[in-house]
Amino acid sequence: MATKHEILIRLIVFAAILTAMAWWEAVAPRRSRSFSRAKRWPANLAIATLDTVVMRIVIPLGALGFASFCTTRGWGLLNLIALPRALAVIAAVIVLDFAIYLQHVMFHALPLLWRVHRMHHTDLDLDVTSGVRFHPIESVMSMLIKLAAIAALGPPIAGVFAFEALLNASSLFNHSNVAIAPAADALMRLLICTPDMHRVHHSIVVRETNSNFGFLVPWWDRLLGTYRSEPAAGQLGMTIGLEHFRDAHELGLIRMVMQPWRKASLEYPINRG
Repeated sequence: MATKHEILIRLIVFAAILTAMAWWEAVAPRRSRSFSRAKRWPANLAIATLDTVVMRIVIPLGALGFASFCTTRGWGLLNLIALPRALAVIAAVIVLDFAIYLQHVMFHALPLLWRVHRMHHTDLDLDVTSGVRFHPIESVMSMLIKLAAIAALGPPIAGVFAFEALLNASSLFNHSNVAIAPAADALMRLLICTPDMHRVHHSIVVRETNSNFGFLVPWWDRLLGTYRSEPAAGQLGMTIGLEHFRDAHELGLIRMVMQPWRKASLEYPINRG
C-alpha cells in the first residue's frame, strides 16, 4: 500500500504546481482562451478526481508499493547489477520516461487504445487542467504498463518516487497556457518538454497530433523522428482538439467518460496525414 506520507507529499506537490501554473496562465497567457475556466475546469478536475478514486480501488498497491515488492524479491535488471544509488535513481527516471513515451505512441497507433486516449485530445483549449484530463481506463492501463516496466527494470523506490513526481509535474507544466520567451523555450527544450513543444501534439492537424509524444524529456521525440518544433499555423493560429469533436458539449464530464464508446471516423491519427 502507498504510505500516507507519499499520498500527502504528492497531493501537496500537485496542489502547489497547479496553483503556480494557474497563476502564471492568468498573468502571462500564451494564447487567448476559447472557453472560460468555469466552462472547462469543473469537468477536467472532476475526471482527475475520478481517476484517483478508480486507481486506489483497482490498483491500491501503486507504483511505489510495487517497486518495494520487486526490490524485496530481487526482480528486475537494476536488482541484478551493482550501481551507485544515485545512478540507479537517474537510470530509473530515464528508462521509465522512455516507457511512457512508447506507451503514448501505442495509444495513438492502436484503434482501441486511441478510442480511450482521444478523450485527452477533445479538450478545446489547453491549460494546466488538461494535464490531468485522462480517461480512468487509460489511467489504469498506463499504471499496468508502468508496473510491467518496474518489474523488468527493478528500479529503487526513490527512483520510482522521483519519476512519479516529475511526471505529474511535467504533465501540469507542459500542458499549461503560459508565455515563455523564445530564447528561454529553445534552451529549455534541450532538457524538458515545454508547453510550446507539447501544444503541437494537441493540434487538430493530424501530422502534428502524431508528434511530440514526450512528457518529461524531449530526447525520445528527437531521436525517433517524432519531434516537430512548431505547428504549421503557429502557436497563436493553431486549432486545439480533434476534427470530429468540436462541440462545446464535449467539455462536459458525461461526454468525457463516454468518449471511448462514441462514434467517430474509423480512421485513427497514427495512420493519417
